[in-house]
Amino acid sequence: MTDHPRNPFEAMIAQAQEMAKAFNPALETFSPKAFEAMWPTMPKDWMEAFFGNAFNKEGLDAKTRLMLTLAGLTMQGAQADTALRQTVRHLLEVGATNQEIVEAIGQMSMFAGIPAMTRALELAREVLEENEDKDT
Repeated sequence: MTDHPRNPFEAMIAQAQEMAKAFNPALETFSPKAFEAMWPTMPKDWMEAFFGNAFNKEGLDAKTRLMLTLAGLTMQGAQADTALRQTVRHLLEVGATNQEIVEAIGQMSMFAGIPAMTRALELAREVLEENEDKDT
């Protein structure tokens, strides 16, 4: 009998880590959270340009576009931890409240399912708690 990891995702991650080490040994200790800490949010004017109405003056504002992004990431099963956490950080930066963020994720439970909603809420809670710690 061969020795297979219980979770195929773990095997994929292990393989990716081995490839990264082969290309650049410094990547052996890469951490997505450390990467996030280098640039937790982009400046407001950049967010407005990328996520706001810079390209379409009559279009959606940054907050609305980011709420749609959060909903989409939740719908994907909250698989992209870094993207979801960064979207929550960006939402806080453009003035979204904790309640609005939680409600947007909760709304997706009807479409993405309870597990996806729960995972997204866990990731969002990490950011919201970090933000509370900064405010105190």
